[in-house]
Amino acid sequence: MEQQRAVRSAWEQFLADGRASPGIPQSILSSWERSRALGVSADRREAPTALEPEVFRRRAQSAELLNAARPALSRSEVFLAEASSMMILADADGVIIETAGDPRVIEAGHRNRLEIGGRWEEAAIGTNAIGTALRVGQAIQVCGAEHFCEDVQRWTCAAKPIRHPADGETLGVVDISGPVKDFNPQSLALAFALGQEIEASLGQVVEAERETLLRSFLLKRSIWLSEDILVVDRRGLIVHTTENVQRRLEAASRQALAEDIRNIFRTSSPEAWERNCRRRFPNASLEFVKEGSSVLGYLIVIRGARGNRATSVPAKSLAAPKFTFDHILGESCAMRQARERALRLAANSVPVLIEGETGVGKELFARAIYSASEAARGPFVPVNCGGLPRELIATELFGYTKGAFTGADQSGRIGKIEYADGGVLCLDEIGEMPLELQPYLLRVLEDGVISRVGSPDERQVNVRLISMTNRDLLAEAEAGRFRRDLYYRVATARIRIPPLRERGDDVLLLADYFARGAADRLRIPRPTFTSAAQDHLRQYNWPGNVRELRNVIETMIALVQSQKLDVDDLPDEIRSSERSYSASKSHELSSSPSDLAEVEKQAIFAQIRACDGNLTEAARRLGIARSTLYVRLAKYGYRRPATG
Repeated sequence: MEQQRAVRSAWEQFLADGRASPGIPQSILSSWERSRALGVSADRREAPTALEPEVFRRRAQSAELLNAARPALSRSEVFLAEASSMMILADADGVIIETAGDPRVIEAGHRNRLEIGGRWEEAAIGTNAIGTALRVGQAIQVCGAEHFCEDVQRWTCAAKPIRHPADGETLGVVDISGPVKDFNPQSLALAFALGQEIEASLGQVVEAERETLLRSFLLKRSIWLSEDILVVDRRGLIVHTTENVQRRLEAASRQALAEDIRNIFRTSSPEAWERNCRRRFPNASLEFVKEGSSVLGYLIVIRGARGNRATSVPAKSLAAPKFTFDHILGESCAMRQARERALRLAANSVPVLIEGETGVGKELFARAIYSASEAARGPFVPVNCGGLPRELIATELFGYTKGAFTGADQSGRIGKIEYADGGVLCLDEIGEMPLELQPYLLRVLEDGVISRVGSPDERQVNVRLISMTNRDLLAEAEAGRFRRDLYYRVATARIRIPPLRERGDDVLLLADYFARGAADRLRIPRPTFTSAAQDHLRQYNWPGNVRELRNVIETMIALVQSQKLDVDDLPDEIRSSERSYSASKSHELSSSPSDLAEVEKQAIFAQIRACDGNLTEAARRLGIARSTLYVRLAKYGYRRPATG
């Protein structure tokens, strides 16, 4: 309360002469100054409200955001019901489109129009978490007297902008609000966590829709062999282009065409899309890709375009970025050795097995090998053997013909191995591949031929294989869970990526790199770590390895209140942790299978404890699919603790 009185006094002084006492956060003072410049009256009691038709329109336009936030909103009805707080979802203009939580708080919000339809941009109601977070583009908490309008000072609010994972566009903001007398210092962390959850949900939708778009492209590619094709998602972002387009684009300015494509699909009607598409690409046609009645994206087919200058117009491709060995950070001896070995192996075409715990950066090594090899002229095709249903792995890898099974696409489907012809097939979690499929992969490696499911015809392919695993495959082979002959083929050359706990001061190098990157994205000053914080980062065991470190640092940057990151800014599990095993007990992948399993088990259980039993969050931190986590838990006999 003493702090609130000091802030209130500073607010009164600011209203009187435009100056503020020391101690007021710069973000709040800047917002007060904007509020005054915008002509907002400090006496204003309530936000303006949108009319019902406009609210209906805004909710419809924000359907993607609402759907992604629905699980969090549903949970809010329970976990905020007795916490004197409510969750608010607003669109990119600060108009509230949904609320959930404590019914008493929701009712109290009507007084200030903190309700569906309320307009909470700074220009309407001055400094507040919703409008200010949207204005500055980062998470913020506004407590009591920090609000510009006096009657709104009875609230404390924390908000985080929600950005679309495909292009970073701000879709809206999630906010946690409650009476100032019930101020909870964890509100900002909760808002940030909910925002991340919503963005992750949006990312899953994007990934699924893009996979559907690429499937549609592959199904029709054989029909349009002489045409150039651009695969575009529903937001007008280029997902894929045919090779001829890609070659032209690499020598041109890509950004211009990317913007042209987005402009085509910013118009409101399919007729306008078709018309603008033809205007931009002569002789082009537009193929809609739908799921039910929903349009997921488009195939722009430029007929007869081979050699046509129409495709030489600059564009931006959203294909996976090319990683090189320069992107692999680390000066520890173990990392230098791994990098040098990988660079030497990139020069030839032998199969490579990359071994390491979850989150160490195996795919980064795989992509670097690809970029440095002759195969870089072809595609890089990743397949997660542990993330596919067992019954679908065969068709995903080998493809299938028309009528191969009930529900098969009528045109058949090309498989990932065939799609990787001339490039690299990257098999993640190869140890999860069913035994019955392993002979077929072995034949691809030995003879270079495949047969689609349902077809006796053989097709010649030239594929370089890079495999990844967090298991000891030789031990798996000795136990009969992996074919020994396939092991010797995929493990012609092996690279072990060391876990973060074995990399010494690399953890500080990476932490600084992630902190600088996150600060630059948020457009805030780059913070530094205190020596005490650095000691904790060194001592923590990092069961989730580099992936966990990145997530931790990016969360810290989003919540930072100063340019110094200290121990108090670290998550609880890092502040309170002790090394669960020392360097002398580090488990190499050459260890016995029981040792390796124990490492994996302890890493998984540690993350579950750190997430208070939330398996979804634990899977995210570990960097594995939730279904894969469930398989591991069943293997290790995990039982969820009883409650109540």
